[in-house]
Amino acid sequence: MVQRLHGKSAIVTGAASGIGRAVASRFIAEGATVFFADINSHGVTEAAEDTGSTEAHPLVMDIADEASVAAAYAQAARLGPIDIVVANAGIQLFGRDARVRDLSLDVWEKTVAINQRGAFLTLKYAVRAMAGRGGSIICTGSPTAVVACGQTFTAYTSSKAGVRGLAGVVAADYAADGIRVNTVVPGYTETPLVETIARNPEQRSGLVEATMLRRPGNAQDVEGIMVYLASDDSAYATGGLFTVDGGLTAL
Repeated sequence: MVQRLHGKSAIVTGAASGIGRAVASRFIAEGATVFFADINSHGVTEAAEDTGSTEAHPLVMDIADEASVAAAYAQAARLGPIDIVVANAGIQLFGRDARVRDLSLDVWEKTVAINQRGAFLTLKYAVRAMAGRGGSIICTGSPTAVVACGQTFTAYTSSKAGVRGLAGVVAADYAADGIRVNTVVPGYTETPLVETIARNPEQRSGLVEATMLRRPGNAQDVEGIMVYLASDDSAYATGGLFTVDGGLTAL
């Protein structure tokens, strides 16, 4: 197998589980050195060890805390320059996120702090790490920021719309430096993040029926586009929005 990321080094946030873990593990298979970053120290250690590769490194990072992000990037840099960053970590507070008149400030601030501030800090230190060399940054977006499918998810939708805007402006600001920034939008993907939906037959069925391919996604469905955007095959792609949602946002 041709390893499309051979010789490259990557940081993947939210790598303790779900999409982040799947993408980080696929990057290992594609020949990269990968830092599995997450606030969950046990989870990232297990995820990295499960690859059986000496090129998989756990990295504890609280994306909402600047000191933690700075320290994590410094730790990763000790093994060499960073070529790829996947800003994937995020939360969705099911049952607490609500329509705007009913939404508590606490839920709003926690969601924005992790999803939007976390993406901001991840990208801030990514462009610093890539200065003078270039690289690829990939943000994980959401269909709720693309079409009006986020009923009652006021904080989550707003935070993900902010991530989309952030990716666009950073792509424009750093294109001359050889830094590419793109956003991947998974659809309804059955990971631990959405287990509340998966346990609700009516809600799950509604999302599957709204998807052209008539099935939920899984974390492995997102790996291929992430590898493409991380690799030199996508050298002319920046500022883009790449949907991997089974046709959910095309309806």
